[in-house]
Amino acid sequence: MSDRSTTRPNVLVVDDESGILDTLRILLKNEGFAPHTALGGKQGVEMIPDLAPDIVLSDVRMPNVGGLQVLSAARSHDPDTPVILMTAQATLQSAVQAVNDGAFYYIQKPFRNDELVAILRRAAEHRNLKFENRTLRQEIRRRERTATGRPVGASKEWIEVLRLAETVAPTDSTVLIQGESGTGKEVVARYIHDLSRRSDNAFSSINCGALPESLLESELFGHVKGSFTGAVKDKDGLFVAAAKGTFFLDEIGETTPATQVKLLRVLQQREVIPVGATEPQAIDTRLLAATNRDLEEEIKRGSFRSDLYYRLNVISLHLPPLRQRRDDIPLLIDSFLTRAAEQQGGEPKTLAPLALEAAQAYDWPGNVRELENALERAVILTPGDRIDVGALPERVTSRRAEPLVGDRTPTANPTLDTIERAYILWVLQSEGGNKSRAADVLGIDPSTLYRKLSRYGLES
Repeated sequence: MSDRSTTRPNVLVVDDESGILDTLRILLKNEGFAPHTALGGKQGVEMIPDLAPDIVLSDVRMPNVGGLQVLSAARSHDPDTPVILMTAQATLQSAVQAVNDGAFYYIQKPFRNDELVAILRRAAEHRNLKFENRTLRQEIRRRERTATGRPVGASKEWIEVLRLAETVAPTDSTVLIQGESGTGKEVVARYIHDLSRRSDNAFSSINCGALPESLLESELFGHVKGSFTGAVKDKDGLFVAAAKGTFFLDEIGETTPATQVKLLRVLQQREVIPVGATEPQAIDTRLLAATNRDLEEEIKRGSFRSDLYYRLNVISLHLPPLRQRRDDIPLLIDSFLTRAAEQQGGEPKTLAPLALEAAQAYDWPGNVRELENALERAVILTPGDRIDVGALPERVTSRRAEPLVGDRTPTANPTLDTIERAYILWVLQSEGGNKSRAADVLGIDPSTLYRKLSRYGLES
């Protein structure tokens, strides 16, 4: 597709007479267009994907591949491409069929030069207007999604990731998303898709570690009938099925060397060869990939190709683990509890102070996914509207027995209130939030414990 800021629209002229092509090439060049010619419909159809013309001007009657097939190919590649059909044998029926098939205009030979040039200029204005409208809609949608659909988090590390994602989203650059399991790699991938020019089309994904090699290659690249046992018919792979959309390869570090070679070809040539086939298929999809492995270490061990890594690593996003963005935990909790309430048709539940403290103190080795699962469990186990610490998994509430006063002298000595509050919280969490048992361990009566909890803001 040509740059919309230029004043020379690309025009693909298709005819089976070389004399007509020469005449139209000279005319269009003199009138400020950038003409490209194809001798016959077959060549015209083959030129469309690479040229991505702004306008197609095609004869209708040509051997083997006619103008209506050129029209279909142009609109399949880009529905906004105006196609003008020319014929010396125009009938009302053929004109109506062409317009119904999506032709911009139907002109009868012989025509005046000024008549054709006027039609081409209207077609260029029509395409520019559609392009501007689509760009404006995408920008409005991008701003709306940025404001309302941003992945949850306000920590500095997380905001830096989102800003880079928002910067790269409007491009077609390949993005490699790295981070521990559960950090939200697919969430960020979907966010990039939603802000991209491809957001009106499909977001497809596959987990490369979930399928054996033979089945993975069939899913990715497709196969032809009879290529292996059970291949009873041709099947398009996901790269082809994700045409004009975004394809997300999760856990790409799990792929075998043989699959990596084929993925490298996809990135270099923008085409796939189905299993059992010999002819490549062109693809038009934006590729996003993710891994929880350190691919540079995998390269050193010889289990991942360095050339594929550099092809994937055009833009790299490193998602921080949840333990490095603890300030985001309350925001994520509110988000998950609100979503759970919407699914159940009720009011959102809240975490009691003790439960919130336990959640913020826990390291969450499973990251955001583990937090979400823990909250789902807590919502199910809590009949009321407030989730007590006892509803959280034991691994979250149990804490290591650490001395309240260490051997190393702190830079600022804690007050007795600080030490007492920390000890009460530690005992409560150790007893799963049971205040009666905590009072026994502390050696005080329950009413005294309640007063202290209120004083330290730990009442539930």
